[in-house]
Amino acid sequence: MASKSCANILDLIPDKLLDIPQIPRSLPRVMTLPGVINGYDGDSDSMSSSCRERKIIVANMLPLHIQRDPDTLKLTFSFDEDSLLWQLKDGFSPETEVVYVGSLKVEVDVSEQEEVAQKLLDEFNCVPTFLPHDLHKKFYAGFCKQQLWPLFHYMLPMCPDHTDRFDRLLWQAYVSANKIFADKVMEVADPEDDYIWVHDYHLMILPTFLRKRYNRVKLGFFLHSPFPSSEIYRTLPVRDEILKGLLNCDLIGFHTFDYARHFLSCCSRMMGLDYESKRGHIGLDYFGRTVYIKILPVGIHMGRLKSVLNLPITSNKVKEIAERYKGKKLIVGVDDMDIFKGISLKLLAFEYLLQLHPVLQGNLVLIQIVNPARSSGKDVQEAKRETYLIVNRINETYGSPNYQPVVLIDRPVARYEKSAYYSMADCCIVNAVRDGMNLVPYKYLVCRQHSPHLDQDVDSEKVSSRTSMLVVSEFVGCSPSLSGAIRVNPWDIESVAGAISSAITMKDSEKQLRHEKHYRYVSSHDVAYWARSFMQDLERASKDHYNKRCWGIGFGLGFRVVSLSPSFRKLSPNYIVSAYRRSSRRAIFLDYDGTLVPQSSIVKTPSDELILILSTLCNDPKNTVFIVSGRGRSSLSEWLAPCERLGLAAEHGYFTRWGGNSDWESSLPAADLEWKEIVEPVMKLYTEATDGSNIEIKESGLVWHHQDADPDFGSCQAKELLVHLENVLANEPAVVKRGQHIVEVKPQGVSKGLVAEQILSSMVEKGEAPDFVTCIGDDRSDEDMFESIRNTISSPEIFACTVGRKPSKAKYYLDDTGDVIKLLGGLANASDPKPGNTARFQVTFDTIF
Repeated sequence: MASKSCANILDLIPDKLLDIPQIPRSLPRVMTLPGVINGYDGDSDSMSSSCRERKIIVANMLPLHIQRDPDTLKLTFSFDEDSLLWQLKDGFSPETEVVYVGSLKVEVDVSEQEEVAQKLLDEFNCVPTFLPHDLHKKFYAGFCKQQLWPLFHYMLPMCPDHTDRFDRLLWQAYVSANKIFADKVMEVADPEDDYIWVHDYHLMILPTFLRKRYNRVKLGFFLHSPFPSSEIYRTLPVRDEILKGLLNCDLIGFHTFDYARHFLSCCSRMMGLDYESKRGHIGLDYFGRTVYIKILPVGIHMGRLKSVLNLPITSNKVKEIAERYKGKKLIVGVDDMDIFKGISLKLLAFEYLLQLHPVLQGNLVLIQIVNPARSSGKDVQEAKRETYLIVNRINETYGSPNYQPVVLIDRPVARYEKSAYYSMADCCIVNAVRDGMNLVPYKYLVCRQHSPHLDQDVDSEKVSSRTSMLVVSEFVGCSPSLSGAIRVNPWDIESVAGAISSAITMKDSEKQLRHEKHYRYVSSHDVAYWARSFMQDLERASKDHYNKRCWGIGFGLGFRVVSLSPSFRKLSPNYIVSAYRRSSRRAIFLDYDGTLVPQSSIVKTPSDELILILSTLCNDPKNTVFIVSGRGRSSLSEWLAPCERLGLAAEHGYFTRWGGNSDWESSLPAADLEWKEIVEPVMKLYTEATDGSNIEIKESGLVWHHQDADPDFGSCQAKELLVHLENVLANEPAVVKRGQHIVEVKPQGVSKGLVAEQILSSMVEKGEAPDFVTCIGDDRSDEDMFESIRNTISSPEIFACTVGRKPSKAKYYLDDTGDVIKLLGGLANASDPKPGNTARFQVTFDTIF
């Protein structure tokens, strides 16, 4: 049964802040009679439009230009054609309807909101989220910009003078804002058919709200900023809530593998989740759902940029630049004014270059365009002050009446003007100390390629071959995709200066080769390719939604969905006890660790209650009961000695005993175990090199445990050990298997599945074929038992049961070891139904589950 989470936990601010006007929308047509669509008048165009595929794009801001008419004071809107959100629709088919959900860049009075909302929905397919002013300020300027943004750019709040420390009120505003966004999405979304694509760090817990509303929602998320390493991220007090929010998506996208790797490391270290590559796609198993990871940098809109290049005003600006800087080499930089863009470090490197090579003085000019700052904090003011100090010092030291080494353009610069500077620059430098993607190099490359209109406005010698040079920080998201760029450490001023020198002195033939390579990539991996590729992966990630059953579990921001096979269900105690009573011959197979005793328990000995239940089951002459465990036979014999008729299969079935009075038998009497002498030194080598690991020595094999080691390092060492052992044991009668936090080596032909098959076959040979079989286990080795029993016995009463709701070959599940004990107690009661036994087992059917 699906458990419902408490919605009130998510309402972290007064209700009045969440009282947002409902946005009217047209409802999808439905069938009222077979073959008759309500409201359909036979118009095929109307029919096709109502059934069009829809993509819902959710972001902090809508892709709109907004102006208020000075005469009527009415708001006027138009699409912002430079917005990535508007451009990405080119990656979808023309029949696709794109709906945008986000905030407006201006505050709208409550009295105007309904009218504005209707206008935006009707004319622009936009749904505005009207956040109250105070809430928006705490959400965006507070939590997003003062806490998440610095942290994701590796800036810890060590000193309150530079960054704000975590504020619970700002976090509550972030939660409330995300909830409002979710309300708006669900007002317009058809979760059965629509695909929802959420963008950037402002809305990282939005997926939890959407998944809670509709378990099978088709949901993707793309992060446009860096994702920090786990050492940085885990300092965030609400780290788990944000991780769980992202994991409620079907697909999570990142610009680079580094960002994805950091996210996966956080999932491993903080939530114990492992990932694997499935046919080239990285997937995380999260409560039966596979959360896929997408790695693809965003591109630019080629058509938009080329249209700007062809404008007459751009051509005029090119002529002006060419005349003003005739005979000089130009370097261009375009950056936001913030502390992460490395503007001051770039200027220091340029200063060092002029000092080191006096011949460049008078011949080299750095055009530094500064975009308006997105915030006005103390850090921005300090960065601006430092920038101006360095620029003035360079110009005073190396400038002259006819020469200004650094031209600082600190004002809003139109796109045509930037394009003109790109076109005329011999080199572009991006020196950010940390940046999510940065599309400046891509734009520079396209502009250097030149349109035919611009080619006629420059010297013929310059257009005979297209050239460009890039100096790019290695901490920028676009860096991995620009293999021909000169990559630099922005903190190493001397190296950056050397890179600039190499860029401007490089032979034109090499510049041309680098440019051609870069332009091929940029032109083929544009914004349409990025959007199309992401949506194709989202469709693939969502295609199995209706092949599984879903349960919502967890409270508040811890909500998640368990997704399992339709035939996979919780084992009903009444059902199994009823079958148990009808049967005349029974076989019961039980794992030990994680099934009868919790994995997390320090004390592994069985409780008195468990001993009593097992003894009662064994004493029933209709029953054959076996503990099938990976543990050694000495431990099992000692712990379970009171159960004289209990069968034991130790070390995955290498040793078997049918009861306390029976002798141990080996499944491989003449087994060659000399390979243990090869394995043990190798495992010792990895144990010495991996803090927190240890070796368990069994009679039939060896196990290397790394549960207490560093999660990433332990997993890495386990993979290496697995390969190492497979190589050295290639010609030995042994198999190497990797399990949960272990690498195990055991003889060939030994498994829990084989021992279960042997026990059942023996019962059949004695004329005691069971008509009731129960098998309960919790890990990968038990999956062999489930499969083997199903293939060996044709009895209709087979109860293969795994512990924990997770993907399994078993048909049933129980939640934990406590439920297993209660269920076994119910079976014991059925075997010995005396009134006193119910009290002894402290179990009744009413208490089971």
